[in-house]
This record gives sequence, C-alpha cells and structure tokens, in this order.
Amino acid sequence: MTARTSAAPGTLIGIGLGGFIDGIVLHQILQWHHMISHQTSVDTVVGLEQNTFWDGLFHAAAWVAVAAGIALLWHRCRDDSRPLASRTLWGWALFGWGLFNVLEGVVNHHILGVHHVRDDLGAPLGWDLGFLALGLLLMLGGYALQRSTPAACSR
Repeated sequence: MTARTSAAPGTLIGIGLGGFIDGIVLHQILQWHHMISHQTSVDTVVGLEQNTFWDGLFHAAAWVAVAAGIALLWHRCRDDSRPLASRTLWGWALFGWGLFNVLEGVVNHHILGVHHVRDDLGAPLGWDLGFLALGLLLMLGGYALQRSTPAACSR
C-alpha cells in the first residue's frame, strides 16, 4: 500500500482519535469545557444536560470518523497486495489528529465561539492559539513521519 492510498484512511482515523482525545481528556476528565459551554452554562442541571448531549453527538462523530477510516483501510488493504508500513499509517493518523485540532479550533473556538479550550482562567485566546499550534505541530510531525518510511515499505 502506498503513502497516497493510506492517506485518507489514516487521516480519518487520526481525526476520530483526535476527537476522542479532546472529548475524553478536555471534556470529561479535566472538564475544561464542553461542546457548547461558552453558550450554555454548565452551572445548572439543564445546562449540563444540554452540554452532555452535544458532547455525545461530538463523540458519535468521532466514532464515525474512526469507523470510516478503518473501513477504508480494510478495503484498500484488501485491494492492494503491498504491505502497509506502520510509520506511513501512524504518520497520516498524527496528521489527521492535527487536522482535527486545527479545524475544530478554528471553527468552534474562533468562528462559532461555542467553547474555548479554557474559559475559566480569563484569557482563553492564549489556550486557543496553543491548541492550534499543537495541531500544526502534529500535522507537520505526522507528515514527516509518513515521509520517513523507507521506499521499499511504502511503494
């Protein structure tokens, strides 16, 4: 399997895993924010229920991305007799995680303003920009990782 044919499945898997990491770590464990916490306060039972509902839809979308990536990977591996190099797949997955951070950060934090990485510290812009920077670093690192696969493994 080539780097080109593993790009879409790896990226989809990375987008989904990035969503799971964001949702599980930031929404549930650290409780820094919820999906719509900048618009609907979590300080009431009704507000927490609404935020939890939207967090659930967010997790469902992440699950769909991972499932679609796995299905596409399975389909492409079945049709291609060349072995898949793990660095190629993991590189594209890291790229997808970074892409998730960039897209989610731009859309939810800056355009829609439905939540920020941290609202409770008084300076959400710094955290939001750090989230975008992490996303760009993950994209660059993932791209570099998949490019580092020896030609015999990825061609």
